[in-house]
Amino acid sequence: MGGGSFAVAAIVLVLAIVFVVRALRIVPHQHAWIVERLGRYDRTLAPGLNFVIPFVDRVAYKHSLKEIPLDVPSQVCITKDNTQLTVDGVLYFQVTDPMRASYGSSNYIPAITQLAQTTLRSVIGKLELDKTFEERDFINSSVVSALDEAALNWGVKVLRYEIKDLTPPNEILRAMQAQITAEREKRARIAESEGRKQEQINLATGERESFIQRSEGERQAEVNRAMGEAAAIQAVADATARAIERIGASIRQPGGLEAVNLQVAEKFVDALGRMAKENNTMIVPANLADVSTLVAAATSVIRRQADLPGGAGRPAG
Repeated sequence: MGGGSFAVAAIVLVLAIVFVVRALRIVPHQHAWIVERLGRYDRTLAPGLNFVIPFVDRVAYKHSLKEIPLDVPSQVCITKDNTQLTVDGVLYFQVTDPMRASYGSSNYIPAITQLAQTTLRSVIGKLELDKTFEERDFINSSVVSALDEAALNWGVKVLRYEIKDLTPPNEILRAMQAQITAEREKRARIAESEGRKQEQINLATGERESFIQRSEGERQAEVNRAMGEAAAIQAVADATARAIERIGASIRQPGGLEAVNLQVAEKFVDALGRMAKENNTMIVPANLADVSTLVAAATSVIRRQADLPGGAGRPAG
């Protein structure tokens, strides 16, 4: 009896331990577990320590609530202008409703993958080849919008879709490369012609500015020469006027007329002497001996000028 009781107690203890182990469930953070009771949905276990009834409750599904990247297999799409494109992308989604993710679809991951592929083919089929490379953002947003609407019943939120690669056929790649090369050569020729045009404009502008500067310099030089000559003539005229004024003033002084008579006679005699040295034949006045008569005739003009109005009167003789 004692041994049998001990065995029964041991069995009960083991069953109790198994019961406790199966009754306690520890759910990790950012996870959600679906509990079914007798085959029907009962509740969703939150992160932390949870209690279930062994042999009655069963953890049927375990979901991660983290953002999950899903690689969408590459596929061939036909563009609007009947060009084949191999498209490869990646999808990011997150489980937002664990119950719907468990019962809304038999497997939401293949469902999302298939829907992403069909939506991508539909979007690319509306675009021409050149636009598919330019409208990546439009393609991504279109796929996300279509997936998010459908995945709502699956308890999944599609966050974003990114195209990893767009690969056209080799013939299209060669044609595109040739087009890019031609476009670059065209831009290079245009840039070169614009440079030559600007160079000609700069040279013409420089020549025009140089001609204007030379003409301005020549004109200024002519003006300066004219001003210099005018100043020189004015200076000579002023000097001559001052000399004449001084001579007139000297004549009006006592003894001035006699000095003029003497100077006139000296100039006359000196001129006759030079003529005699330079020429073999010389014409002389008939009354050469009467030099005083000639001097008197010359000085009579000076005397008359002294008697004019504004003069100092006849000087003392």
